[in-house]
Amino acid sequence: MNTTDFWSLIDGARSDADATANDRYDAFASVLVDRLAATSNQTIFEFRQIFEQLHSAVYRWDMWAAAYLIGGGCSDDAFMDFRAGLIAQGQDWYERAAASPDALANHPDVIVAAADGLVEALFNEPVNYAASYAYERINGDEDHCSFYDDYDQFLGSQPERGPSDMGEGFDFDDNAEMHARLSNLARLFKP
Repeated sequence: MNTTDFWSLIDGARSDADATANDRYDAFASVLVDRLAATSNQTIFEFRQIFEQLHSAVYRWDMWAAAYLIGGGCSDDAFMDFRAGLIAQGQDWYERAAASPDALANHPDVIVAAADGLVEALFNEPVNYAASYAYERINGDEDHCSFYDDYDQFLGSQPERGPSDMGEGFDFDDNAEMHARLSNLARLFKP
């Protein structure tokens, strides 16, 4: 699997989930697991590797600030779910947000969340575990330990990636700072 295949898989799962369910976020994760489980262990590992690279690339303060505004706060765990949900939005939204997290102010789900006072638009925890769930389905692993052990073997002697440069940190509770850095999102979520 390469990045083109990865995004095709994401887009296909999004299309199927959008067409079949009221709760697109849960449906997406379920369809993604189904599609991955129809492949091979190798493909699942390759998917996970690309997922981790994309997930790590947006581990930045400005992205966390966007998640903080959209989610009405954002813990470490919630930020993992936000980044997974961002990947689930597909390549176009992922790249737009990676270039400028404030672009998420134009995302339809974010607009609805802001208007309706909802929290956690784009947050999608199950996507973090899609590869392990698919692996479990193929191999009968009930505690996910085997997936992570086998995935570590797949990675082998590849160099470990250190933490990404998160950029400049700032106070998410400082309204002036948030408006200066994420003006469109701050207008949507903070009066």
